[in-house]
Amino acid sequence: MPVTYYYMTQDSHLPQRIGVFYDGNYFLHVSNYYAYFHPRKSRLSIWGLHQFVRREVAKRMNSTLNLCQIVDAHYFRGRLSASEAANQGNALYYDRVFDDILSSQGVTTHYLPVKTNQAGQRHEKGIDVWLALEAFELAFYKKFDVLVLIAADGDYVPLVRKLNTLGTRVMVMQWDFEYTNDNGKLMTTRTSQDLLDESAYPLAMHEVIGKTANGGPSAIESLFVVRHGAKVFTKLALGQRQREQKELVEQIGESQENGTWKVSTIKALKEGFGFIVGKPKDVFFFHANLVDYDFNDLEVGDTVEFLEETLDDGRLIAREITVIEGE
Repeated sequence: MPVTYYYMTQDSHLPQRIGVFYDGNYFLHVSNYYAYFHPRKSRLSIWGLHQFVRREVAKRMNSTLNLCQIVDAHYFRGRLSASEAANQGNALYYDRVFDDILSSQGVTTHYLPVKTNQAGQRHEKGIDVWLALEAFELAFYKKFDVLVLIAADGDYVPLVRKLNTLGTRVMVMQWDFEYTNDNGKLMTTRTSQDLLDESAYPLAMHEVIGKTANGGPSAIESLFVVRHGAKVFTKLALGQRQREQKELVEQIGESQENGTWKVSTIKALKEGFGFIVGKPKDVFFFHANLVDYDFNDLEVGDTVEFLEETLDDGRLIAREITVIEGE
């Protein structure tokens, strides 16, 4: 049965202190869903999410927007080592870009190294415990009126119960959805019911967003990063890099067997990766291999210029991919 909590009436004229805590792996999973599988094809916006939180708190606390301020925000996630990230295209660069976004919104980042077991599988360890400890300690000392938890795991139930003893209301932002991945497997994401039952303000974000799927109020639209309306590059001279490479070869007097600049078109786009039309076989690429371009703005048929490399197992992979605007 859902648990009902009764709190002392708050003065609506007092400031409402809000703390936001992200389970980074969960947030990334939700953001990827909207970017790759949802009709919106756009990632969640940190700024938009924080503005939405402030409005929700103001509504529930019978207060005003200017009195409801996020005084602390923290993001917890495992992170690859520099050497591992360096082997995944521009992963280090995109990690830094996201760090810059979090920093610009006043979000403090907390990272633990991702562990790799003997089977070669990567996994996070201790992130949920660290988040829970930091959240409780900060709520105790900074006396949050509302703590927003962006997480789905039932392991956070003890944290919510402890926060309830402090008189801190907990808002759990919930996303429940399912989709079929590229392998035809049905993927389901559900938030722990126990976690929702213990929270003062369970907020079903998938329902809020779903009700405005066909263009709702700006408050909902601002939850998503605005996509580019047009290609961001002016047209490049076709074969420009091939000519530069040829000139370099002539200067140094040798050829480069593994690593050739080519021009082709996008054949297929998947969840964070895709394929470029190639000979004798298609060329694989990862989203981080794009140069100054958002993967979500790519379309099948786009013309791209790229550095084609052959791996030891014979697979073809594209790096340093530049999008060429069509005629």
